[in-house]
Amino acid sequence: MPREQQLSRVFVEIADSLIDDFDVIDFLQQLSVRCMELLDVAAVGILLADEHGILRVLAASDERTRLLEFFATQHDQGPCVECFQSGQPRTNIDLTDFRSTDDWPQFATQAQEIGFVATNALPLRLRGRIIGALSLFQTDPSPLGYQDVSLAQAMADIATIAILQQRTLAQSETERGQLQYALTSRIVLEQVKGILAERWQLSVDDAFAAFRHYARDHNLKLAALARDITDGTFDTDTIPHGAAGTTA
Repeated sequence: MPREQQLSRVFVEIADSLIDDFDVIDFLQQLSVRCMELLDVAAVGILLADEHGILRVLAASDERTRLLEFFATQHDQGPCVECFQSGQPRTNIDLTDFRSTDDWPQFATQAQEIGFVATNALPLRLRGRIIGALSLFQTDPSPLGYQDVSLAQAMADIATIAILQQRTLAQSETERGQLQYALTSRIVLEQVKGILAERWQLSVDDAFAAFRHYARDHNLKLAALARDITDGTFDTDTIPHGAAGTTA
C-alpha cells in the first residue's frame, strides 16, 4: 500500500481516537504497527512515564520488543531513557558500534541478540512537556532519512495527544489519573497475555492478537475484558483462538 494511503488510514484512526470513550491502549498498540508499516522498521515500542517519572512500556509491536524495552527501563539505560531524560531525539544509532552504545552496552547486547542493528528514539512531547518516548528498531543498518525521522516524530506527537487528550491538559489531577489508568491497564493486559498464551498453548503475540480481535468484534475495551478474565468472570473458551481468531 502506498505511504499516502497508509497515512490516510492512520489519520482516520486518529480522528476516531479523539472522540469520547476510546480505548487508548488499543489505539497505541495499533499505532505501533502503523509506525512499522509507514517507516519500514522491524519493531516499535511506546513508553510512558508514570507519576514518579519512571518509564513503563505502554505498547509494543511484538513481544520481543516489549521485553527489550522492559529490560531498558529496569536497567535505566538505552536510547529511549536518554531521549526521555533529555527531551531530544536519538536517531540512527548503530547498535553494533561500541562508540554509539558505550553508555548502555547491556541494552545494545540484548538488542543485537534479538537481531536489531540500529535504533531511534523520539520524545513524546506536547507544549514543552515530555511524557515518554517512541522507539524504532531496525534489522537493516540503513539510516532513516530526514523525512522518515520527521514522520516518526509526528507519530510520537500523535501518541502524546491520544494519551493526554487536549481538553484535559488544564486539569492536572485528571491528567495524572488518565496516565496512571493507562499504565495500570497495561499491567493487567500483560497478565492476560500470559494467561491466554499458557491456556491456549500459543505464543504471547498470537494469544494477544486473538484477544484484541475478539474485543474489537464485540466492541469491548481491552482493559475491561482483561480485568474480567483475570477476575475469572469471563469464559475465555468463547474467544476464537485458532487461525480465524488471530486475524489482525
